Amino acid sequence: MGFTVYPALDIRNGRVVRLAQGDYARQTDYGDDPLPRAGAFAAGGVRWMHLVDLDAAKAGGYTLLPLLAAIARGTGLRVQTGGGVRSREDVARILDAGAARVVVGSLAVREPETVVAWLAEFGGERITVALDTRQDADGRWKLPVHGWTEDAGADLDGLLPHYQRAGLRHLLCTDIARDGMLSGPNLDLYAHLHALAPGVAVQASGGVRDADDVRNARQVGCAGAVLGRALLEGRLELADALAQEALPC
Repeated sequence: MGFTVYPALDIRNGRVVRLAQGDYARQTDYGDDPLPRAGAFAAGGVRWMHLVDLDAAKAGGYTLLPLLAAIARGTGLRVQTGGGVRSREDVARILDAGAARVVVGSLAVREPETVVAWLAEFGGERITVALDTRQDADGRWKLPVHGWTEDAGADLDGLLPHYQRAGLRHLLCTDIARDGMLSGPNLDLYAHLHALAPGVAVQASGGVRDADDVRNARQVGCAGAVLGRALLEGRLELADALAQEALPC
C-alpha cells in the first residue's frame, strides 16, 4: 500500500479557510483563490487533493460542483471531496462532476447501512468514509456529526469494523481536538486504527505541522495524510511532504 499526501482546501462562502477544532466561530481566512491554489498543488507534483464544502457540512447539499469541475478539468488532480453529502444523487453528481472519490461523513455515522449500499454500488475506490472523532472522558472515540456539533451516540471502534466487512477501502479520520491546531497528529489513534482495520487505507487528518509529522503518520501505518493549515501558512514545504510518496512501501 503506497502513501499519498492530500493538500486540503476547505471552502466557506467561496473562500479558502481553516477552522480550529471544527469551530465555525474560530475561522482563519486564506483568500478567495481556491482554483489557483489547486493549480499550484498540481504544478508542485501533487497527484491528489482534498476539497471540503464547509457550508454544506452544516446545512447539507454540496455546493462546490463548479469549482470541483474546474479543478478536475483544469489541473489534472484527482480530487477527493465532500461536505453535505446526504443522498445517492449527491454521490452521483459529485462523481459526474469529476471527483475521484466522494467523502461521506455525518451520514456514514447516522445511517451506516445507506453508505454500505453506496460502497456496493459505486465501489470501495469511489467512496471515502470520514469518521471524525473526539475522545470522551472514558477514553472512547466518539463520532460527532453535523459539522462536529452533535453527538450521534456512535463510536469508532464499533463502526469501523462494520465498514471494513462491507468493503471499505478508504477511511479519513480526523482527531477533532487537533484539527487546525498544529499540535501534531494523534499517532496513537492511527496506530490503533491500523491494528483495528489493517486492510483499510487510513488517511491521517488534524494537527500535521511539518515533514516529520507526515513521516511519523506513515510509519504508524497510515496510507496518507491530509495537509491543511501547515501547508497554507508555509510551515510545511510541499516538496518535503511529497518525498514521503516516493519512498518504497
